[in-house]
Amino acid sequence: MKPLLLLDVDGVLNPMGPAAAGYRRYRCTIGAEVYTVHLNPAHGRRLLELALNTGSELVWATTWEHHANEWIAPRIGLPTLPVIPMSPDAPSEHGEMFKTPHVAAYVGRRPFVWFDDQVWAEDEEYLRVHQGLENFLLVHVDPAEGLTSRHLGMAEKWLTLSGFSQGPERI
Repeated sequence: MKPLLLLDVDGVLNPMGPAAAGYRRYRCTIGAEVYTVHLNPAHGRRLLELALNTGSELVWATTWEHHANEWIAPRIGLPTLPVIPMSPDAPSEHGEMFKTPHVAAYVGRRPFVWFDDQVWAEDEEYLRVHQGLENFLLVHVDPAEGLTSRHLGMAEKWLTLSGFSQGPERI
């Protein structure tokens, strides 16, 4: 079973602070809504390298859902990725974020790294205690800063040291 690399958009790939060097501004229209996003094209290459080096699969874990494949992926150089369906319909039972039960249902027993700006101790407790999951790393990303080399390094180190890394894939 390949480990999963779960990606959020807002606060992770689209920081909430002022756009730093390397980021480009885009206007995205979804239905009647227009969004301004700041994206770093280098993120796609770096995420693909992480997935390749660890034998992992990239998956969207964002309220953008399939819109991430339409608006985010092509602007940072990612292919179409699987999407975890999200709906804010279920209230939190144990203090976890609304996305966390959806993530738990999707990952099953697969090891995963989740990059998100809203994962906290309550999410870890929910996954471990209420879902019985053991093999995961929650990487909290500062939403003002977005995804950094440090976050990617944490994921690669955890996947490698935990023995979940399957090494570079051969195509």
